[in-house]
Amino acid sequence: MGIEPDRIHYSWISSAESTKFVEVVKEVTEKVKALGPNQHFAKHEAKVA
Repeated sequence: MGIEPDRIHYSWISSAESTKFVEVVKEVTEKVKALGPNQHFAKHEAKVA
């Protein structure tokens, strides 16, 4: 198990495209928030016997 493909995004954005940058960041942030924490990297409490 690793990083889900939806957590990684690549987009070519020129420094002149500030509006596009804002849109891409918002879109990616919404998608990652919807996925929730990645359980592979989440800290779990140790079980005490």
